[in-house]
Amino acid sequence: MLSILSDLLWSKVLIAVLIGLGVWFTVSSRFVQFRYFGKMFGILTARHHESDGHLSSFQALILSVAGRVGGGNIAGVAVAIALGGPGAIFWMWVVGLMGMATSFIECTLAQVYKTAEPDGTYRGGPAYYIAKGLGSKWKWLSVLYSLLLLATFGIAFTALQSYAVANSLQDAFGIPLSYSGIALALIVGLIIFGGVRRIAKVAEVLVPIMAGGYLLIAIVVLALHISAIPDTLMLIVKSAFGLGPAIGGGIGAAILMGVKRGLFSNEAGLGSAPNVAAVAFVPHPANQGVVQAFSVFIDTIVLCTCTALIILLGTAYDPNSASVADGVALTQASLATHIGESGRIFVSIALLLFGFSTILYNYYLGENSLSYLTKSRNNEFLMNGFRVAIVCLCCLGAVLDLGTVFAFADLTMGLLALVNLFALALLFKISRRVIKDYDDQIQAGVAQPVFNVTQFPDLDLDKAAWPTPIKQDQQASTADLTAEIINQ
Repeated sequence: MLSILSDLLWSKVLIAVLIGLGVWFTVSSRFVQFRYFGKMFGILTARHHESDGHLSSFQALILSVAGRVGGGNIAGVAVAIALGGPGAIFWMWVVGLMGMATSFIECTLAQVYKTAEPDGTYRGGPAYYIAKGLGSKWKWLSVLYSLLLLATFGIAFTALQSYAVANSLQDAFGIPLSYSGIALALIVGLIIFGGVRRIAKVAEVLVPIMAGGYLLIAIVVLALHISAIPDTLMLIVKSAFGLGPAIGGGIGAAILMGVKRGLFSNEAGLGSAPNVAAVAFVPHPANQGVVQAFSVFIDTIVLCTCTALIILLGTAYDPNSASVADGVALTQASLATHIGESGRIFVSIALLLFGFSTILYNYYLGENSLSYLTKSRNNEFLMNGFRVAIVCLCCLGAVLDLGTVFAFADLTMGLLALVNLFALALLFKISRRVIKDYDDQIQAGVAQPVFNVTQFPDLDLDKAAWPTPIKQDQQASTADLTAEIINQ
């Protein structure tokens, strides 16, 4: 029953809603993800001082990449090609490019409606912009979203990632599942009891290594087959429109698998990344929108394309064989055809790192949900209890049969997306006002736009989460004076 409901939700409803809203956001924002593509790189260097206790834009980006980048980039791409043919990759690109706009909107709203905690850190995300942006009559929807987020990412997906990591280690190195689960639980426990800043610091080191290593091995493969790349890209495009020989089920299967796997991979529209985006210290909400749109680009356009080319340039992929539906096995076998049997071990290690970083990301999403649901009480006891539960899930997930859990997680994640997308559609006018404020400052020659909450009095924002206009003016004046002295 769970599988039937999940298939209906993902194969019909969500595809139409996500793509439709992605196109609407893209056109209505005047293609914001393309207009500010160059800024995606420059904003990453704007770091906030560690002593202030906030995450920088770079750390927030890395933490969200840690969540987006995972099995979907390795196994998901292989399944998309196996069942939808090479053309599925083209539709993954389309979903990624449209998803950049959706992520821009949801992460900008997360920054707008973030709140300051007593310890000086920030909290935010869909639950916050639903409750504050839509008003008290929608409070029940924000609570529903938090419960779905906690159940999906905080609980179900943590167990699933533990299962994937443990099985990957068993396949590659023969390590018993229980041993992997215990080791993973100990390491995760040491990190999560240190709070979000420790998670961000670990991710800041781990994610560039794992993503960079995977990208490096892909570059090696591309270099070995550089003359075949143009024909492979042309094959992807032709297959997307049914112009070549029918592979993997034709154009319908290509669209369905490309869209579905693309959405699973980059999470744009699910509302998960905004929980992390809200934590960062930025001078303007649109800054984090730009950065998080870049996160979708890294996940879908860069890393998913790397996996696709590794598979299509290899000899392991046989479109006439049903066995290629095993995603991890296909990716491992394909890489082995390029660099030998060490390719299988490399994929297993990559899955280990991707899965581990995703567990940390999932924990933070669960923590954020729990914090929202219990914000009126002393919730330290509950937080510690949740951390203990995560440690236990890492142990149990490694050895459990997770078929039912996976079906449950698919269903709750689909409902999660519908709740978030409904809120984004209602709040789009507000996000467009904020983006216009950013656009106007850029056009006026302001190198770094600053968000002035006094210009948005009707939104009733948390002023403690933003510098006051006086301080902003003082900062600008100090910068101008410093520049004048240097010039003299």
